[in-house]
Amino acid sequence: MEFVVISGRSGSGKTTALQLLEDSGFICIDNLPVNLLPTLIAEVSQANHQNPMKFAVGIDARNVGGDLSRFPEILEQAQKQQNAVFTVVYLDASDQVLIKRFSETRRRHPLSNKTTGLREAIQAENDILDPVARISDITIDTSNLTLHELRTAVKKKVAGAEGQGLALMFESFGFKYGVPVDADFVFDVRSLPNPYWQPELRAYTGLQAPVADFLDSQPQVKSMLEDIVQFLEKWIPSFEQNNRSYLTIAIGCTGGMHRSVYLADKLSAHFQTLYPNVQTRHRQLTQMSP
Repeated sequence: MEFVVISGRSGSGKTTALQLLEDSGFICIDNLPVNLLPTLIAEVSQANHQNPMKFAVGIDARNVGGDLSRFPEILEQAQKQQNAVFTVVYLDASDQVLIKRFSETRRRHPLSNKTTGLREAIQAENDILDPVARISDITIDTSNLTLHELRTAVKKKVAGAEGQGLALMFESFGFKYGVPVDADFVFDVRSLPNPYWQPELRAYTGLQAPVADFLDSQPQVKSMLEDIVQFLEKWIPSFEQNNRSYLTIAIGCTGGMHRSVYLADKLSAHFQTLYPNVQTRHRQLTQMSP
């Protein structure tokens, strides 16, 4: 029996994630008090179903009658019940993005009131949900995702994860725009020669031949690539053995347009020869797309 817990701060996309899982065949229950989780599993386990059941449970900071500080303990108790396999998914976004989303929709934050403003409510919610965030199996940063991209991410990481083995995501980004919160490994490549300072290369990206040719010719770049490959080839199997279903490797340069894009693409091409499920995302290039 498969159970997925969907949690995260208000405005991060939990409702969208639950709707996607419902469309994918999960039985979804939103805002379940955490204290009732073991009871739900016990009731479902006693039912006689011919086909394996899949449940998705939404848990948020409004948890009525529940103490989220006990969530790790309650989850451990629930996992000990026979045939219960849990995946905890935590969705989040930057404070600035959450404030913008609430301002645009004009919805009231569930924790705001006459004495608590939006910014304070967002921070309070972060503190309340910290016990859930700390033990999450999958974290998805929705700050820069469109609704379509969020649904795709949930489908690939959660709904489509069963039976596919470890999925690898190589993501390029620019440090000036912030580090992806869902990254498992972050490699800083800002020490490498920067094509941006070559006027004839500035307008190109790391996916295009002029920049790729320039970086191909740099011994430091080749050495960095070899070192990252060697490190990942050594340690990725450990994550596989620990039953991880998804691993995100983030490669960052200053602006996320040249060096990180080139190296993420090279790494993705290499590991596609070793693993069946390898994806690539260039965060800053995606934001530039019309």
